Amino acid sequence: MQRLTSAPRPDWKQKIHEQGLVFSTTTMDDGRKIEYWNESAYYEFTADEVETLENTAEEMHRMSLEAAKFLATGAMGGIGIGEQALELASQSLLAADVDIYGRFDFIYDGQGGPAKMLEYNADTPTGLIEASVAQWFWLQDVFPAKDQWNGIHEALIRQWKKTQYRTGMSTLHVAHSEVEESGEDWMTAAYMRDVASQAGWTTIGINMSDIGWDPNLNRFVDMDNFMISTIFKLYPWELMMKEPFGHRLLERAYNPRWVEPAWKMLLSNKALLAALWHLYPDHPNLLPAYLNEPGPLKEWVAKPLHGREGDNIRIHADGITLDQPGDYGREGWCYQQYHQLPDFDGNHPVLGLWVVDGESVGCGIRESDGPITDYFCRFVPNTIDAPAPLSAAAHSSKAGIAL
Repeated sequence: MQRLTSAPRPDWKQKIHEQGLVFSTTTMDDGRKIEYWNESAYYEFTADEVETLENTAEEMHRMSLEAAKFLATGAMGGIGIGEQALELASQSLLAADVDIYGRFDFIYDGQGGPAKMLEYNADTPTGLIEASVAQWFWLQDVFPAKDQWNGIHEALIRQWKKTQYRTGMSTLHVAHSEVEESGEDWMTAAYMRDVASQAGWTTIGINMSDIGWDPNLNRFVDMDNFMISTIFKLYPWELMMKEPFGHRLLERAYNPRWVEPAWKMLLSNKALLAALWHLYPDHPNLLPAYLNEPGPLKEWVAKPLHGREGDNIRIHADGITLDQPGDYGREGWCYQQYHQLPDFDGNHPVLGLWVVDGESVGCGIRESDGPITDYFCRFVPNTIDAPAPLSAAAHSSKAGIAL
């Protein structure tokens, strides 16, 4: 893996905006503007690296399912969600409730050593617009003869088709929280509506706060009092459980098919890291991790069990003492072995490896100036050091994304 420079397209800002990446610019308190999308550089993989990393992601997914079964037994406590939520997740896992996607975060430096898993964002992963769409169009404009590690769009359509076949349903509600103001959640939900529509679903958009409960139907309903049968929600399960209608989620017989399903509570929880290390100690792609305390670790990263975007992360390592602000931590902590991020001339990348139906389907890379990948990181596109396929027809449906 190399980090190479590239001249940005003159109209790059307009293009990514048209493709749905409307949340690239962040205005700081002092008036400075920070861009999330960065095409002045790109990371290039070899074909062998991609194959190895794909196999790694798929193995980690299989191992994570085993770790989820372990967590569901309560062997590691309530993991910040409580007994009722743990039981709901266990029932969902046992029923093999259908899921769509997830994103692993990995450390990888391209120097021949194994990639190290940082976490699994399996309940509400964002980053789809940039990883699936924007970087693919960048490739067509800048390096049309090259290939890219990116089959995310096609994989999502295949999985939504499979889900429709499995469930026999044809109407899909797609929900997000309007509290998130950058536009990322809204556009991610819009993109999920698009791929589901291409798979044959009739989609209906709704805000999470507009989902109601009809006591006569004993069902969740939308604003038109239409019963919700299948719903994709970009909203964490641990927050759903605390909502006014949260107790209704425990009545599985009266619930819609939630996507992502309740068992994803077990994969998106940082306790998964400790469960993986407990089940697979010394695995080359894992970092040692422990619940509640550092245990034997001398250098560690403390992660709140429900944390996101680097909030509340604490680092204790040689020459580094960091304590990020945020609102997480009351639910408990996982302590993971500190592992330095790769350094490409001051840029520190983390690989986001996307998994759909257990298959590794693409990569999105975010890089930071420091040891934590937070709100101010940059997304950088990727290429593969191999010729592009003879036809780009498989990707042509992206041109019709209705965002």
